[in-house]
Amino acid sequence: MVASTAVRHDVDAIDRRILAELQRDARMSIQDLSSRVGLSASPCARRVRNLEQSGLIRGYTVVIDEPLMGFPISVFVSVKLDHQIDDRLRSFELAVRKFPEVTDCWLMTGDRDYLLRIAVSDLIEFEHFLTGKLTKVEGVASLESSIPIRRVKENSARLE
Repeated sequence: MVASTAVRHDVDAIDRRILAELQRDARMSIQDLSSRVGLSASPCARRVRNLEQSGLIRGYTVVIDEPLMGFPISVFVSVKLDHQIDDRLRSFELAVRKFPEVTDCWLMTGDRDYLLRIAVSDLIEFEHFLTGKLTKVEGVASLESSIPIRRVKENSARLE
């Protein structure tokens, strides 16, 4: 998510270490976590609970290796709509939510209205997605695709 109406919470160095360790491995036990951040188990568990209750930790998830799932190709697609009005934005977003190929969708500022990340098995599947689905969404005026060479950095969230 980009924008949040949540109030910013102050986190200290220990909370940041807890968050960093949980980003690396959210399945680790409180015992392991507490030893990595230099706390005993009870205060560590209390801090994790407080981070969860404050909303800083929104949940726990599994990071899936897309190439091992059969989707080694990512394509970034910038989308420009014919009109940037509420109904058009809403209908585009509803359509995109139905496409399993779309892993991320961002409403953007600038020349393009949306940025999508598409995960596919190969460029033929991307072509079918593009011509059979995305270009058929009402209001799509133009598209620009970029294929990344390799990911340089990956984090689920910024911690500092």
